[in-house]
Amino acid sequence: MHHILVAENVSKSYGDYQALKNISLEIPENTIYGLLGPNGAGKTTFIRIINQITYPDSGTVFFNGKPLAPEHVASIGYLPEERGLYKSMKVGEQALYLALLKGLSKSEAKSRLMEWFERVEIGEWWNKKIQELSKGMAQKIQFIVTVLHRPKLLIFDEPFSGFDPINAGVIKDEILRLKEEGTSIIFSTHRMESVEELCEHIALIHRSEKILDGKLSEIKKAFKNNIFNTNLGVLEPSKNVLQALGEKFSVLSSEYNVEDNHWSISLQLPSEDTKGVLTELAKYGNVLKLEEVIPSANDIFIKTVNGKEHYG
Repeated sequence: MHHILVAENVSKSYGDYQALKNISLEIPENTIYGLLGPNGAGKTTFIRIINQITYPDSGTVFFNGKPLAPEHVASIGYLPEERGLYKSMKVGEQALYLALLKGLSKSEAKSRLMEWFERVEIGEWWNKKIQELSKGMAQKIQFIVTVLHRPKLLIFDEPFSGFDPINAGVIKDEILRLKEEGTSIIFSTHRMESVEELCEHIALIHRSEKILDGKLSEIKKAFKNNIFNTNLGVLEPSKNVLQALGEKFSVLSSEYNVEDNHWSISLQLPSEDTKGVLTELAKYGNVLKLEEVIPSANDIFIKTVNGKEHYG
């Protein structure tokens, strides 16, 4: 697998404060990589190092197989959480100016901008001043300017901040389209539902150290703990069902639905033997559903961070 970005033992301190401690990451090409962590974990410092806004005290970062160098800035697009646009400038004038700073010619920049403005339905904003726009509208402009020069690597820090659900959906679709076109994306957010929808790989940084990384689907498998939810159809809400199941499994929760005549039960199994639990459940009624509970990205985030808080 080719990696667009590799960090090896990257550390960074500001005086007595260590922002990053021996961070090593491998970010696959053409993927959406979630960079996660609580506030103050070190994510922004790492992003600033990638953008060469600051430099590591030790360690090395490789971009597309080569040591990170000034010329790589042109191949990276960065949308920071804190936005910065000149409020008195007109939208089109400012977008064109920022595009020229990315190395595009004036004609190419204007052509691409008009294409993007039409795509996200903001063509009528060209002659409006930034101060006339809402936060979400200004965010759209910054998103366009970030991706306009078609960089190999895009870094989005809380890209949905300020958007209503409809426009957040528009930006999400554009991020997925960019990925399908071959762009590699680092996605930093606190919104775990966005991680579930977009990210294939994640890394979790806490207190300046990496505490978890890998393919999200594989991490979820590693965090499974044999919990299953079942719907069991029975003729009457007999407590004997729960008592009998409790002798073989851990009954975590249960509720009887009088209208549908079934139990909704959450069980923790001693092993992954689903055939055994199906056989046992069938003794007491009709098994309408049996599905494993896969931990969410949010569950994993909380469990891992809390575990480090208590034991790290």
